[in-house]
Order: sequence, then C-alpha cells, then structure tokens
Amino acid sequence: MVTSSKTVMLRSSDGEELVVHAETMAAASMLIRDMLEDDCAGASAGVIPLPKVTGRILARVVDYCNCHYAAAYVVNPDLERFDADLVRGMDHDTLMSLILAANYLDVQGLLGLACKTVADRTSRRKTPEKISSALAPPRVPMELHAGNRERLLAALCAHLSASARPLRGLVLLQGGEERTRDSTDHVELFRQESYFAYLFGVREPGFYGALDIASGQSILFAPRLPPAYAVWMGEIKPLSYFKDMYKVDKVFYIDELPQVLQDQFSEHGKPLLFLLHGKSTDSGNYSKPASFQGMEKFDTDSSTLHPIITECRVIKSDMELAVLQYANDVSSEAHIEVMRRAKPGMKEFQLESIFLHHAYMYGACRHCSYTCICATGENSSVLHYGHAAAPNDRTLMDGDMALMDMGAEYHFYGSDITCSYPINGRFNRHQTVVYNAVLEAHNAVISHMRPGVKWIDMHKLAEQRILESLEKENIIQGDIGDMMARRLGALFMPHGLGHLLGIDTHDVGGYPEGSERPKEPGLSALRTIRELKEGMVITVEPGCYFIDALLEPVRDDPISSKFFKWEEIENYKRFGGVRIESNLYVTAQGCKNMTNCPRETWEIEAVMAGAHWPLRAKN
Repeated sequence: MVTSSKTVMLRSSDGEELVVHAETMAAASMLIRDMLEDDCAGASAGVIPLPKVTGRILARVVDYCNCHYAAAYVVNPDLERFDADLVRGMDHDTLMSLILAANYLDVQGLLGLACKTVADRTSRRKTPEKISSALAPPRVPMELHAGNRERLLAALCAHLSASARPLRGLVLLQGGEERTRDSTDHVELFRQESYFAYLFGVREPGFYGALDIASGQSILFAPRLPPAYAVWMGEIKPLSYFKDMYKVDKVFYIDELPQVLQDQFSEHGKPLLFLLHGKSTDSGNYSKPASFQGMEKFDTDSSTLHPIITECRVIKSDMELAVLQYANDVSSEAHIEVMRRAKPGMKEFQLESIFLHHAYMYGACRHCSYTCICATGENSSVLHYGHAAAPNDRTLMDGDMALMDMGAEYHFYGSDITCSYPINGRFNRHQTVVYNAVLEAHNAVISHMRPGVKWIDMHKLAEQRILESLEKENIIQGDIGDMMARRLGALFMPHGLGHLLGIDTHDVGGYPEGSERPKEPGLSALRTIRELKEGMVITVEPGCYFIDALLEPVRDDPISSKFFKWEEIENYKRFGGVRIESNLYVTAQGCKNMTNCPRETWEIEAVMAGAHWPLRAKN
C-alpha cells in the first residue's frame, strides 16, 4: 500500500492496513492517542502501528478519522474543553460518532452535551409509536358515471338542437389498452383512459363504450378472452357481470360491435358515430378516436364530441366531489405522516415511500395522480423534480427546506397537494420569510375566490403578495406596481397559480375553444385563464423560488436589476424554493378548501414535534 507525505498508514495487530489523510489524522489524534505506542516507536516510512487494536476496531477508528473528524476536532488537548457551539451545530451522523468517541475516551462533559443535543432534537421531532389513520375507503357507486353520461347526452342534444341537426347517432369511445415495457412481456400496471373512465368507470383494459343519443342507452363491448386467460390471469367474467358491475343497459363482445351497431341503430339509415378527437391544451397531445374493423360502413363526426365532453368534465357532480374529497383526505393524512417522520440523514425517496405506503396501506390508493416530487435543499427550486433524471435521491441535510408535492388517486379521481417545511422541524429566519410570503399569497387567493372571478387576476394577486413580502424583507426594492408591469413576479413564481383538477391532475378544459394563452412571462404558464364557476375544482399553488437560470440574466438588465438587492439575494441562492398547494372547490358564495394539512409555521412545527392534527386545544 502506497502512502504520500499527505497521508499516514495505520496498521492493526492482525496486519490490517488503512490509509488516513495526515491533516485528518492530526485532528483526530485525541480519539486514538491511547491506541498508539508510546512516542510511536514503531513508526517508520509513514506507518503507525496500533498493536492494541484489531483490524475490526481499526476500521471504526479510521471511520471516525476519515468521515467524522469534526467529532474529534472539537476536543482540545486537555479533553475536558471543547467548542459547545460547534457540537450543537453538528448534523445527526457526526453527533452520533462524537457520542461514540466521547464515550470511548470517557470525556463525560462532551458526552453529556452531545447526548443532550440529540435528545433536544428528538423531543422536537417525536415520532408516533403507532401510525393511526381515520381513513375508510368508500365504495364508489356506478351511478356517478351514469350521471356523467346523462350530462353528456343532455349537453350534446342541446348542441345538436342549436345547430338544427337531428338528435340521432352514437357516441363511441375506445378504452385504454394494456402496454408492455418496450419489447418485453412485462405488462405495466393499467390505468383507464380518462374520458372512458369518466363515462363508464371501467377498470379493465380493452373495452369500447357507446351511448345512443336518441334512447340514452349505454352499451359496453368487452374483449373476448382466450381460455388460457383463466389459467394465468383469473376467472373469465361473463357479460352479465359487466352489465351489473358498471350499470349499463347492454354488453356485447368487441367482435360483435359492427354488427350490433348496424342491426340496432340503423333505423334512420347509415349510423352516425361521434368520435373523440381533440387536443389537450396542457400536453399538446390528441385524444385517440375509436377505430375498429368495418368502420368504413359508418358515418363519423370527429369534431363535435371533444369540446362538449371536455366542458362536462369541468363542472363536478356531488358524487365526483365526494371522491375528490376522499382523495384529498388520503393525501392530506399521508403528507402529515411524511412530515412527522422526515429527519436529517434520510433520503428523499424514503419520504416518497412513506407517502406511497400510507396512501395504499390505509387509503387503498394504488395509483398516484402524478410522479411524486420530493425535493429538498436546492432541489426544491426544480419545479418538476422527481423524474428519472432527478429521482428523489438526495440526502436530507439539517437546515434544508423540503418541498413535497404528492397526490393520491382513488377511483380515477386525483388530488394534488404540496407541503413545504424545514427538515429539522424548526423554521429559521430565511425559511420563515419565504414561507410566509407564499402563505400570504395562498390565503389571499382563497379569500378572493368565488364564481365570476378571473383566474388570471388571481395569479396576479399571488404575484403581488409575494413581491410585497419580499420588498418588506429588503430582498427587492422599489414600486410594486412597476415590478408587476415588468413581470418581475414571474422570476420568483415562473409557473401558473393552479389548474383544474379531476380525473386528470391537470384536468381538461383549461382553455375552451376560442380562448388564447397569454404570452407574457409567468402568465404564459397558466393552465387556465377561465372565470371561476360553481362546481369547478382547482388547485391554488403559489410558490417562491430562487432559480439562478432566471435571476442571473436580470443582473444585466439596466432597468430590472435595480429592483433587486443582490447582496441579500445571495443569502437565498442555495435556499431552493417554497410551494404551498391546496385543492379548492368553487361554491356559490366562495370556495371550500378540500385539503387538510398544517399551513401556519407554528402548526407545522407542532405537528413535526408529534402533536395531533388537527391541533387540539389544551384544557
């Protein structure tokens, strides 16, 4: 083994040899001094023999020296004097190493301080011994989807009547298909296509569904499964099962589809099929119109259905609201469980796993509404962190801010909740400043929400409140109106204020036909600019982030740069960001918050210290 002038070699009694950096060795010498031979008589060529210890113990000594030398560095030569402030500022892993070292060296004062520091942190971060849950997964009645079908037919008939078109034809949708992973035979967990789920609630893949406009009849077409399915996948259900399960009028096999439509719906000539084809204003993707062998025998209309069914999905029924509320209940409870269990030293993916476990174990939510965003430290300024190239894998550090954006899905309907909080359970000054700026915006928007309010005005209100808070804390300076005119709020909140929520996280209907997306910075990111209507469910998710890619170019702008106190902004450069997101149902008089998570800083600190939520008043 080769050493250099900057390293020393430690050799155990059984011949194990390990190299340690010389400066680290010097800092750690107090830890191992009584393991060394008197005056290191055996040392030669940079080798220090440790005849009193075995290789197993030597490995622990080197671990102290190489990885946690700060634990030794605080100890002065007389062993009873040490830097107490340095000890209190150590992270958890270093503290634990220091406790072991102090115990080994019998430095009682240091040992007591280190143990008290850990105990103080633990008392603030008490974790419940037993996870409790108030969740009771409900049975979702298929009348929910029957109601959706009725609303679609009513809207479609109204449109046809207004256009002087005959009230005949069939709405035909094709459900989702199972997909394998690339070229393998691994079948990914299936989740139904959203429009099909909205009308029929079918959880199995490979179905078609039809609605007769004249009679209102609903029809499902099921795949005819091979006998081997019963061996590998389970019982092959009869058609009567699907009729009873999904509360439709008729069920046939898919290979009967062309003949059934011809025989039963050709009274007025060639049947007309209304197919689903339209563009998602969020993704830019198009929905897939139904297709089947023999389709050329039918007339088709691919332009009428999409805007009408999309608008139906914007306003939620009471039954839909009940499912959305349950999804919020599950996610709120799971977020609180993550909040209670988060601590320095964990990995971001462990927080994700706590959420997923709680949502499935207690809430029966097998699906999430989207990929979990579990961002800590600087990662919290990455708006859609958590993807494959940034897979929630950072180690949580003492002093980090966490931004947890996660939502469970139940019976197709989703939730989308974000909580932000300090990993160590206590807000410091900078965290309090940014968090309260976002909370002020969050609460201001909710207090102004009611039918008739324009969503773009709510976005501007959130920007204004954040800028006002930052100006008050001397992070920016100047006239708020001038900042708004120059769209400087978009530098701190580059995303839209919120989006419609339902069967999809970014639910459809944000930009109805004829509406245009704004082009100004920040406003161009809005997923809707609609006026609020009773029955809408929409997220309120203001945020404040310190993103170099947005802030650095402003330094070179001779006008905009004057609004920024750059020395103060430097203090926030590694901060990351804060987002607070709740799901709101628009009522006749205002709105109802469906999310139930701690929001005030004192509420968060209490819950992270082990308090029950909702907080209970003391006698």
